[in-house]
Amino acid sequence: MSPPSLIETHPNLSDAAPVALSYELFPPRSPAAAETLWTTIRELETTAPDYVSVTYGASGSNRDTAVELINRLLLETTLRPLAHLTCVGNTPQELAGIIGELLDTGVRGILALRGDLPKDGGAPAEGSLRYAQDLIELIRRVEQRRSALLCAGKIAVGVAAYPTRHPESPSEAHDVEVLLAKQRSGADFAITQVFFHTEQYADLLTRARRAGVTIPIIPGVMPLTSLRRLKRLGELTGVEPAPELLDRMAAADSDLERMRIGVSATVDLANAALDAGAPGIHLYTFNEHQSALDVLDKLALPRRTRSSRRDAVAGQLAS
Repeated sequence: MSPPSLIETHPNLSDAAPVALSYELFPPRSPAAAETLWTTIRELETTAPDYVSVTYGASGSNRDTAVELINRLLLETTLRPLAHLTCVGNTPQELAGIIGELLDTGVRGILALRGDLPKDGGAPAEGSLRYAQDLIELIRRVEQRRSALLCAGKIAVGVAAYPTRHPESPSEAHDVEVLLAKQRSGADFAITQVFFHTEQYADLLTRARRAGVTIPIIPGVMPLTSLRRLKRLGELTGVEPAPELLDRMAAADSDLERMRIGVSATVDLANAALDAGAPGIHLYTFNEHQSALDVLDKLALPRRTRSSRRDAVAGQLAS
């Protein structure tokens, strides 16, 4: 048996990659919503997340508002935005222009998604991209053509992963094959859709690794504090939330008790994912900071804040 390599035995590598933390935000729909959102942004900024993802509506319906939010995040905060981008209904030329616009603002992370199919059941517009892996390849082509301009950093491309069968998929095995295809097209990491049961992330990780998926798969966790939202997401994902959780939340005597029950269940989900080897946690905030911060307080993630990183660098320079 050959001896372990220096990399495998290096004593400092265990601290080289602390658990990642990220949040999802969506653009505000009104001035009042914008004010609330920026309160949330400032609260979440104090936790020094590694990035925040910025989503937008179906078919890019509020893309301009999303780009405006991304610009403000870059100019007015310390946060790194991960821009959502969908391809259904857009031609390669249109998407290349959008990618270029994002890069020009300073974005270096894109979450490449297929997007929702037309609600009328019709086919996507002629010439439009149809799959997330096509979008990934387009991002890489745009990146290659602009490589001389990108000394600020390579583009990190994220994709979606599904702990349970996608509603349009024939099987969970097919979903993993799609994830593998996204990896082959140039994806760097994946974020899972919402899941409700502690074993689902570990099951996905096992199936994906066996199939050859090697990119990090980050669990997307929703604070389970709204009974209405839980039921609605159960309908959208086709995955029934745990009946006992729904019963306990419905029977709660107050919003405070409902929050306590939901936060505890969310922490159980996140801890189960971390125990299974998750490299980080992505919190779907729904533009509300309190439940996300409550979950974070109880998780006690092993993280190094930006201030501690600065202090470490200062200490090295002084020594």
